[in-house]
Amino acid sequence: MLRTALDLSGRVAVITGAASGIGRSSAQVLAELGAAVVCADINEGGAEATAKLIAEAGGTASAARVDTSSAASVDELVASAVAAHGRLDVMANVAGIMHTSTVIETTDEDLDRVLSVNFKGVFYGCRAAARVMVEQGSGSIVNMASSAIDTTNAGLVCYSTAKTAVVQLTKTLATEVGPNGVRVNAVAPGWTVTGMTGRHWTAEDGTEDEARKAAVAAPMLKMSPLKRVGEPEDIAYAVAYLASDAAKFMTGQILRPNGGVTMPW
Repeated sequence: MLRTALDLSGRVAVITGAASGIGRSSAQVLAELGAAVVCADINEGGAEATAKLIAEAGGTASAARVDTSSAASVDELVASAVAAHGRLDVMANVAGIMHTSTVIETTDEDLDRVLSVNFKGVFYGCRAAARVMVEQGSGSIVNMASSAIDTTNAGLVCYSTAKTAVVQLTKTLATEVGPNGVRVNAVAPGWTVTGMTGRHWTAEDGTEDEARKAAVAAPMLKMSPLKRVGEPEDIAYAVAYLASDAAKFMTGQILRPNGGVTMPW
């Protein structure tokens, strides 16, 4: 029964941010479960590399370029996926960017740039997918939030504000489209080893400073009862669960794969 509930055979999934990190891992896991995956990213070469990895592993995938800060680009992505496959069953809005500055230092341009990708990009993905799924009478939308919704982090005002807005968007849309058989949930990862966090220990030529990596991860390890940090597949498994029928009674929920760092009191 569980194998059947997790089976995504015959379903179509669109994943933004699929060129690397959590997006790439999510695309790979959904493909492994049988979905035909559209790997979308502004980095078209990275999206193509992800699609190639999936194909080499025996899965079905294609690549597409998308600028999630553009409503027209996101609409085109979804329309193209539906035109190619005849349906849309999963929309995973994973694409995101990071910016660090205090409130005092943050410029209008900084705020607009982060909100345009991390919130408006998710909004555009939700809107485009929901239009298709409501008419279809089924579907699962999975949005990427962050543990920043539960903690206070100096310097992350743009990022945490956008991710908190994603949570409210998720709950609102879940309420609106639930009667049409569409589920909307979010994943709020804890600190995970990705290109986004890797900026702290990766040089411009791509080489990694292992000592610096260990130093950056050390405080994160201390906060986790599991004494480990996240890997992209840890988050991808949460995305896969929400995408599948195993989560058919889940909507408007926020899953927190974070190693226990934000337990409620």
